[in-house]
Amino acid sequence: MISTLIVDDQKHIRDGLHAMLEQLSLTTDHIYCATNGYEALELLRKQEIDLVITDIRMPDMDGLTLMQQSRMEGHKVNFVIISGYDEFSYAQKAIELGVKGYLLKPVKRDDLQLAVEHVVQEIRIQEGLAQNIAHISRLAQETERRELSLFMKGSAAKDWLWIEETEKKSPQLWHSYTIYLLREELSLNQPNANRIHHIEAIVSQLYDSEQYLWIEQRPYLVLAISAQHNPRTLIKTLQSEHINVLTVVSDQYAGLASLPQCYAQITDLLRHSYLFPDKRYINSSLLQHLEQNWELPYENIYALFQYIGTNNSNKISLALSSLFHKNTLQRYSIRYTQQLCRTMTELLEDHVRVISPYIGDHALDINALRNLFDFPGIREYLLVLQQQLVKLNQYYYEFKINYRNTQDLNEAIRFIHENYHKPIDLAMVSNHVSLNYTYFSNLFKRNIGKGFAEYLRDIRLDKAKRLLAETDYKINEIATMVGYESYKSFTRTFRELINMQPTEFREAMRRKAKREEQ
Repeated sequence: MISTLIVDDQKHIRDGLHAMLEQLSLTTDHIYCATNGYEALELLRKQEIDLVITDIRMPDMDGLTLMQQSRMEGHKVNFVIISGYDEFSYAQKAIELGVKGYLLKPVKRDDLQLAVEHVVQEIRIQEGLAQNIAHISRLAQETERRELSLFMKGSAAKDWLWIEETEKKSPQLWHSYTIYLLREELSLNQPNANRIHHIEAIVSQLYDSEQYLWIEQRPYLVLAISAQHNPRTLIKTLQSEHINVLTVVSDQYAGLASLPQCYAQITDLLRHSYLFPDKRYINSSLLQHLEQNWELPYENIYALFQYIGTNNSNKISLALSSLFHKNTLQRYSIRYTQQLCRTMTELLEDHVRVISPYIGDHALDINALRNLFDFPGIREYLLVLQQQLVKLNQYYYEFKINYRNTQDLNEAIRFIHENYHKPIDLAMVSNHVSLNYTYFSNLFKRNIGKGFAEYLRDIRLDKAKRLLAETDYKINEIATMVGYESYKSFTRTFRELINMQPTEFREAMRRKAKREEQ
């Protein structure tokens, strides 16, 4: 789409050109009209115009003067000249001024179309070239930024020739600078693209292009700014625009060769920001009071893990809060907190290793706790650590209960097998293993698959079948031997479960034995 301006002091010519332009099969946007050069200049100052079709001879300001004035004011516009005179001097002057077409009056439709098509083609070529140049420029900037980033992080060797050439591109900046790291709180790993552009626009408004340089955009925004500027200027501007970012600012450094040292400081400052989750501005002054020597409270740490398996999650949470109290963490360097986190993770691993055969290897996610800085902040880390401790506590508690129940059941079964011939009942067995009557009854049925009375009956009948098949004891003697107080009770129970009388069972077993002997 191109916009066109028609300039002629005669209305019928303006109207005629306007009508012909509308009939042309070209992509035209707006068509403006002016009666002289002054009106045309006013429109050029207010509107984005691509093509001016102007008469040469007009009162007040002619077409050639309009072209000269337009060039002086820096308007990037294409001109096509219309004249009633086929004079070489006019054409020569117009060519000097960069005219794209020269039409004689009366203007013919085909000539106008060719002239406009020529301009449109040139505009498209210029746009294409501009895009290519812009693309090449972006690639060059990205390459320079990538090289700076690698050098800043110590991934590239110190090339003094490269350092000297790079410093020459921004001498004001590298003379004395500070590094700013901006971490957007709402989208840590993938900052919002529109928000990044907004921040970039703010920076470009605050500082001259020679006094700042973007180095990285992800995972954090990192830029160098001339040390002559107060960091709070950017911080206050971002706040006024409601952009919630953590701003970490290094000390002043001189020379590009110091950039890796500067980045090491700002990385350390970013880590220390975990100790001050409520602060939005971090610099080295915040670290001056931090103690560098410490000793972990191992007794308190071990005391916390003593609660594991007690099913007392509240005490675990309170002990954890005490260990990671902000007043303690903010007293020491961040390395104290890192060591505390490592110790907690190692003890978690030790406890998981003991119970993993029973709960599996993936019941707890210990790997998530290995690096404090994988989390947005210390609060998020502690939340996950607390969740893992509570889960471990529950697993240990259930494991201990199941282990104790298994021991109790094994003892109860041993007692039953040793005393089945006696008049025992559920109360006697639950008392023997020191468990509540109802609890033991439910535990027995849940783990054995049948109730106590049914289990005892099956044991007694199994013993009775063996005695009937292998001995010559009388039926009433066998009934007493397996714990039945009456002959009738034994024979009735035997018939109901085995579907035959004890005497019939004995005879069947003896016939079977004779057949096997033959």
